[in-house]
Amino acid sequence: MMRIIISSIALLAASFATAQTQKDTLKPKEKEIEAVTLVVRKPTVESKVDRTVFNVANSSILAGNTTWDVLRMTPLVSIDNNDAIKAEGESVTVYINDRKSVFTGKELKEYLATIPADNLMKIEVITSPSSRYESAGSVINIVLKKRDDEGIKGSITFNNRQNTKNSQYTNANLNYHRKKFTQTLVGSYSDNTWVQRNSITNTLYENNNITNINSYSQQHNQSPSLSSTSEYELNEKNNIGVILEYYQSRSFSDSQADAINFANNDFQYSYAQTQNASGLGRTLGTNIFYKYYDKEKNRILDVNLGSNYDGQKDDSYFLKNFSNNPLPNEIGILTNTQARNYYVKVDYTQPLGKSGGTIEVGGKMNFNNNSIPNSLYGNQLSGLSQNDVFHYEDNINSLYANYSKTFFKKLETRIGIRYESTNFKIRQDVAGTSRKDGYGAFLPNLLLKYSFSEKLDVSLTYNRNLWRPWYAEFNPFLLPNTDGIYTRGSIDLEPNPSDRLYLKMGLFKKYFLSARYMFTDQDYWTTFVNENGKTISQEANFFGKVKKYYLFANTNQTFLKNKLTVNAGFGWYYIDNSDFNAKNNLKSSPYISYWGGSTNISYTNLLNKNINLSAWMEINNQNNGNSIANNTNVFHNISVTKIFPKTQMEVSLQLMNIFKRPNFDATTYSAQGTFRNASRSDWHGFSLTFVKRFGNQKVKDNTKTDVEKDGGGK
Repeated sequence: MMRIIISSIALLAASFATAQTQKDTLKPKEKEIEAVTLVVRKPTVESKVDRTVFNVANSSILAGNTTWDVLRMTPLVSIDNNDAIKAEGESVTVYINDRKSVFTGKELKEYLATIPADNLMKIEVITSPSSRYESAGSVINIVLKKRDDEGIKGSITFNNRQNTKNSQYTNANLNYHRKKFTQTLVGSYSDNTWVQRNSITNTLYENNNITNINSYSQQHNQSPSLSSTSEYELNEKNNIGVILEYYQSRSFSDSQADAINFANNDFQYSYAQTQNASGLGRTLGTNIFYKYYDKEKNRILDVNLGSNYDGQKDDSYFLKNFSNNPLPNEIGILTNTQARNYYVKVDYTQPLGKSGGTIEVGGKMNFNNNSIPNSLYGNQLSGLSQNDVFHYEDNINSLYANYSKTFFKKLETRIGIRYESTNFKIRQDVAGTSRKDGYGAFLPNLLLKYSFSEKLDVSLTYNRNLWRPWYAEFNPFLLPNTDGIYTRGSIDLEPNPSDRLYLKMGLFKKYFLSARYMFTDQDYWTTFVNENGKTISQEANFFGKVKKYYLFANTNQTFLKNKLTVNAGFGWYYIDNSDFNAKNNLKSSPYISYWGGSTNISYTNLLNKNINLSAWMEINNQNNGNSIANNTNVFHNISVTKIFPKTQMEVSLQLMNIFKRPNFDATTYSAQGTFRNASRSDWHGFSLTFVKRFGNQKVKDNTKTDVEKDGGGK
């Protein structure tokens, strides 16, 4: 459609120019008219059938931020105090340039914090992914820019951030493009200090046993990273390339925790605990790819062969002093985690006959070989296994097919099926605990969109999903924690299947109303138990029906000749946990209702002085399974950027949560009691960023081809 509009404008302009030339031969020229350049910009937020797209390539929101910061500001996305990323309150899988990230949790946060936001093209929040994606609920695809001009170009970034402590970050981007060859190098180094305060109240129903814990922890990370992408165009239809990624994190942390315990209102004991820890993590990713694209026949073949390695060495030492024991308790942990992943992935897309439909087929073979050796030392090892090695191996094979077609020029359809076969082995060397299991799953999806007119359309999607436990969550080795309690996994965890139904209506291409229903009758969450005087946090299976309902309204508007952009969204969540709570003997509220939403505001070229302003605000509850939020957080961010076009310099000042610091306060319910944790986030303060660019900064969209874009919402 855009090509037709631009072509029509060009044709009209050419006709006008021809007529004007003929006219000018008959009369003298009176006045020269300056050239007018038409710039068509995508809206900041696009609401599509199966996804919401946050177009940030030319947005002032990028200034002074990392990719992690912008992800936090993305519509529909929220991040909890454990750095777990969620979309519309549900867990997600993160892709980078359509390639599944090897990182999760805090490692993913640290890695994305090394990628400057200036590298971002857009972030896609795919709430109804097609069968092409590996099944894990919603998908977030982070799309980076691809430079496409001759010669050498790039940028250098320097950032200083003041939270509770001071942190620094620097980044260098270098791109070289010559005829058919493109080389990109990205290097970064960050030196960050993170502070967190926790207030914990653990209540056991038996004897009304209450433990109050206050803790303070500080973590210092030094993280260099380097990535290289080499791509060569063999001819018009064939491309090959190699992607190499290296990330390292050296961490040092210390914490203090003070606790007091009562039983039936009688004092039992108190303790003070200190912890010192150091760690070194390394991640290496490789990907060799080949892509065939026949533009005339709209055929695409994409082949990827790769491996990922993730290693983490840690040494933690705890010293605990009890009021009723003159001898301190000393315990230390040595860990050396090794995770290896190998995969082969093939995707093929082509039109199907003359019907106007498109078929997409593919598959993936995935192999994982992971181990976690743990050793304990100190004078308090009674009742604990002193050492063990946990092994996890799996093979996940998957096949998928999608068929997309548009009927009557108004009805867009996509139907897909994915089959996954999972076989895994778990064992402990010393304890001898083992498990060997396997399962298969069919995961269908359906998409329908009907356009009544250019101003009104309605879409419906259905997905069946399967969320697998992370391999470390299976590890049953008992470990002390920073707040004085213990943690472990469970070898008996089961995957979590769910069904999702999503209805969306678009009005005037600016207003969107959506409703979602999600159902599951099996899940796994964190719970707590009390064994031999130890309070233990562990993963466990929960069975019972959970029904979630969600209503959301969103709009994206531009004002003042496209200088002011406003995106606002607001949602209402309702969760029916009645069956879930009854079957698991949980005394939390059986029905949960809360509001949430976010808004992004940006103003470009204030007073024609090359000054950009942006602001973001989010209200959010951290309700999650058997954990219920006790308050609503209000996040906010304000930034101003001054651009110096002649020197290609930028200076940005950013203010983060300056009016109120976030407090993640939630209560987790188990059959044994309740466990409340209030965590004061360190995401507040201000930052100052300097960016120096060089060369031509022209970029192009490096995501889906035309065939893939038209494939029923993809």
